[in-house]
Amino acid sequence: MAPLTLTPLPGIPRVQPGDPLATFLLEAVQRASLSLKDGDILVVAQKIVSKAEGRYVHLSTVRPSLQARALARLTGKDPRLVELILQESRRVLRAVPGVLIVEHRLGFVCANAGIDHSNVRGDDAWVLLLPEDPDASAARLRQALEKATGARVGVLIIDSHGRAWRLGTVGVAIGLSGLPGLVDLRGRRDLEGRPLRVTQVAAADELAAAASLIMGQADEGIPAVHVRGFPYPLHSGRLQELLRPEAQDLFRGGWVYGKG
Repeated sequence: MAPLTLTPLPGIPRVQPGDPLATFLLEAVQRASLSLKDGDILVVAQKIVSKAEGRYVHLSTVRPSLQARALARLTGKDPRLVELILQESRRVLRAVPGVLIVEHRLGFVCANAGIDHSNVRGDDAWVLLLPEDPDASAARLRQALEKATGARVGVLIIDSHGRAWRLGTVGVAIGLSGLPGLVDLRGRRDLEGRPLRVTQVAAADELAAAASLIMGQADEGIPAVHVRGFPYPLHSGRLQELLRPEAQDLFRGGWVYGKG
């Protein structure tokens, strides 16, 4: 098996709405003295995808609802921001001072619906939303890269999320194309020859976390990472693979011990 290598791709310009992101990525690959080959993956920070897609909102344009105002009083957040969070969410799961946890309209659970102020140019009233459809965004990037190079590649769009049981943020997949989200190892043998019964690997999330270490979280300026040697066969995956159905979610689905 080829070694897994992750190479940072610095030097990508500050992305503006409508910019040719695939071109920026290819130029960054060339600057790193690489070329795209079959099986390679580009991991891309959500932020530059959202910027290229013009997912900016100025809070002055937002009129908060009564629900948003009530949640703003509870959490201490700007009611206009809370309104945007509600618009991007299916429902609110937790609201306490300083924290608003929601089920995003895409199906995952995160803080503030992924809406962010950091590394957004302009005054503090500008915020950036997640891509409208990250899987579709990844597919468009992959198609453009494959057309330009002739290589069969994967594209993974990642964001930083917190976790319910541990401190700190970690990179997770929010959109993918050309690579698996979940790899099912049930039936394979362990070192003792016993068949695996429940093991499914969140391969896209594992790669997202590795790439996030290279990208950093502050002013590093590395919004993309080239990956070679991914240990699983590439095939068309999607975010939905990684999302636990609510009926199987013991912490969100209302399951109670002793009540069937």
